[in-house]
Amino acid sequence: MDLHGNGPASHRPLSRLRPARLLAYAHPPARIAGPAWREDEHERVRWCRLLSWYGIPADPHDLRIPAPERPSPAPGAVVLHPGADAAARRWPAARFGAVGAALRAAGHRVVVTAGAGEAALAHDVARRAGLPGDAVLGGDTDPPFTALAALVARARAVVVGDTGLAHLATALGTPSVVLFGPVAPHLWGPPPGALHRALWHPDDDSVRPGDAHGAAPDERLLRITVTEVLQALHRLPEPSPRPWATAVGP
Repeated sequence: MDLHGNGPASHRPLSRLRPARLLAYAHPPARIAGPAWREDEHERVRWCRLLSWYGIPADPHDLRIPAPERPSPAPGAVVLHPGADAAARRWPAARFGAVGAALRAAGHRVVVTAGAGEAALAHDVARRAGLPGDAVLGGDTDPPFTALAALVARARAVVVGDTGLAHLATALGTPSVVLFGPVAPHLWGPPPGALHRALWHPDDDSVRPGDAHGAAPDERLLRITVTEVLQALHRLPEPSPRPWATAVGP
């Protein structure tokens, strides 16, 4: 099954594997007769529609996963995640640090998460926020998924760019503020509702106004201010007991 995109970059290597059946979006040059590709479609709707077209039940609204049974390393903390796999989607460390400092001054516990290779970034944010080094989870290597999921599931809130941890917050039902730049939240963002705040300042109605893999922070991302993020956090609902975020499995 092609869950990569719609074009030769994915069709060709999959076809070379000689699969008995290739499930993909329609691409006449590759003689693939699937459903029509829609550019202006949220990713979760896109891939559930592909599955449904081939007779595989899929619900784009079924987003929840259970939290691991292990305890959170920082229950009730606000989680800052400054990293992303491309600079275009990384809000500046100085601004993440300023958010962390303001939260700490207001009495919140704050932790910073990081993927492999992001140690310098995470510790820079922690230093700017006035946090100790042990407030950083991960960085040299990816944090164990169960530890990360336990942290997010029992967090007060998550502040994150347009990257994987935002989706984890959605899946665990944790309030989040998600910062967008080159790609619209309409395509990659959390579901609508009070639980999540997607911040974005586009120039027009284009859903992909920038390069999601660009080497510098996107100009739309840089329009998001520290004050705006703090206000969005303040408007998030208070955490409440959530059946999907209790201890139900490994």
